[in-house]
Amino acid sequence: MMRRRRTSLFRCCLAALASLAMLVSGGTGSGRAADNRRITQVQLAFDRPLDAGMAPFVLAANRGLFGAENLAVNFGFADGSPEAIARVASGASEFALIDINELVRFRDKADAPPVKAVFVLFNQAPYAIVARKSRGIHGLSDIQGKTLGAAESDLSFRLWPALANENGIKASSVKVYKMSAAVREPILSAGQVDAVAGFSYLSAVNLRDRGVPAGDLAVLRYADYGCAAYGFAVIVNPAFAAAKPEAVRGFLRAVIAGIHLAIEQPERAADEVVARMDGGQRDLELERLRTVIADNILTGEVRRNGLGGIDPARFARAIDQIGEDFRFHKKPQAGDIFDDSFLPPASLRLIN
Repeated sequence: MMRRRRTSLFRCCLAALASLAMLVSGGTGSGRAADNRRITQVQLAFDRPLDAGMAPFVLAANRGLFGAENLAVNFGFADGSPEAIARVASGASEFALIDINELVRFRDKADAPPVKAVFVLFNQAPYAIVARKSRGIHGLSDIQGKTLGAAESDLSFRLWPALANENGIKASSVKVYKMSAAVREPILSAGQVDAVAGFSYLSAVNLRDRGVPAGDLAVLRYADYGCAAYGFAVIVNPAFAAAKPEAVRGFLRAVIAGIHLAIEQPERAADEVVARMDGGQRDLELERLRTVIADNILTGEVRRNGLGGIDPARFARAIDQIGEDFRFHKKPQAGDIFDDSFLPPASLRLIN
């Protein structure tokens, strides 16, 4: 009962916040506050082209939620997490949405700037083996003796050794077919490989769009087979965070409000994402968003503890699993990678 009351209160506050944002922006939804002297201009870099997984940020921008926090947020796009992290480290972007496991690897460099994550969007990494049941793969153990397609740059494949070890699979028994990420789904749909490593909300949805029957797809999520990894997270430039901590807190409040809107209004969220895409398909992005919400955002851990945070013990296990395919110079602790000091209280991050 208390949680329902908190959720109702949050929704009322969210509605009031959105209304206020529309008033101060002149009803345009541009996210600009009336007092230009108080606006903080920031750049948010995504590590890949826009898709429905970024809906909370699009909604926060479109609905004036960033503007209500006196922020003007501009979007930019990088070619992968390493580039997006580098932008934040250099100060070219104040924020970025990146794979937190790549941040762990980045911070192992001796001269790496102390960039940290301040909010986890994907409580579970979207890593998955997507296979064809018609090729005899129904569970992870069936991958032995099969051909697995993997892109060199794919972050999911970098945790494949840990996943295989966790499940007693001899990695050497699986033939790995290296390819470009651009042809991953076409090669599987053509039957040139038995399975591919990728992201569940990308590869699986794309394959169904290519005409592969849903009943022929086995989506083997790493999280269901002992992988402790978190997924996409917001990082911040350390100098910016030190100079403008309230701007960081406001940014996260707006993102949390955007997540609530995406969960409550997925159809409208998909429409707003597609409107910003070049050639986006509404039905495809709506399915993608629903997959992300169900599999990666609204996990049991989030329902218990709220949005955005980490469990330090779980994160320590995730770092250990990264270490099975990455030699650390000095293995980091959770506090080296994640800073929870900018998060709202847990009571304001709970979601029904």
